[in-house]
Amino acid sequence: MGQGNGNHRNGRSGKTVLTDDGPVRLEISRDRAGTFESPLIPKHERRFAGFDDRIVSMYARGMTVREIQGHLAEMYAVEVSPEFISKVTDAVLSEVTGWQGRPLEPLYPVVFLDALRVKIREDGEVRNKAVYLALGVLADGARDILGLWIENTEGAKFWMRVFNDLKTRGVNGILIGVADGLKGLPEALEAVFPATTLQTCNVHLIRNSLDYASWKDRKALAAALKPGYTAVSAEAAETALDAFDSGTWGGRFPTVVASWRRAWPRVVPFFAFPPDVRRIIYTTNAIESVHARLRKIIKTRSHFPSDEAASKLI
Repeated sequence: MGQGNGNHRNGRSGKTVLTDDGPVRLEISRDRAGTFESPLIPKHERRFAGFDDRIVSMYARGMTVREIQGHLAEMYAVEVSPEFISKVTDAVLSEVTGWQGRPLEPLYPVVFLDALRVKIREDGEVRNKAVYLALGVLADGARDILGLWIENTEGAKFWMRVFNDLKTRGVNGILIGVADGLKGLPEALEAVFPATTLQTCNVHLIRNSLDYASWKDRKALAAALKPGYTAVSAEAAETALDAFDSGTWGGRFPTVVASWRRAWPRVVPFFAFPPDVRRIIYTTNAIESVHARLRKIIKTRSHFPSDEAASKLI
């Protein structure tokens, strides 16, 4: 700075600024002529109400505490301790707690349930854990994440806790639940919301079916399966599955037929609805798009130090 004109860097000067979380001591760079001014904290400014929001915004974009510290130093010539940044981002946890316990609507026409896998340190080891999300769709089409739950393993006991949590927060009924192969979920859903229709994700079934075929056969196999899930009724769909089973493809891939028959009671419920509703509930793509956005944020994290850290960022 100022090379050749005598106006060089001249160290830093201390400054205490009041933020949303209290006073914070900063070290602001200075020059000999006194012309440098931080774009983040102007001269003579002693209060910065949006400072915390900027830190949280950077954290929400997947930046680590150290990366935020480096960014503030590089871009704004402001040095902030990692402890202060952690304190600011920890404030999000209280919001998470309030959000997780907020009242919900009494009735949701559709609720999607799915899991996102993340790595979290626990008891000195990095473990694969699942972050389960529930996405509710209201009658007007509005969508809302109802909650998130972090668990090592899934099962009926875990899903009982999830559905009882939703019920405690005001949910009296779910018309259609959409999920794919989540262990213990059908039994727990039947116990807490017995009137709910559970729909299996057909797209997952198709993908699983194609895993049995070589690359050169997958396109043709997908075309052979299509008459089943695009049929006009459940009866027509079953006829198409029988035709697939008795034909060439059924002989070559009996495991595909077996997997569809095992899931059949939860494959066909969407046929009872008009086409516009079918397009919504035959797949879990609605919640998987949420997962895709989250993966962009957490992809730079090799693992999280705790469940709380994962909840805070997500």
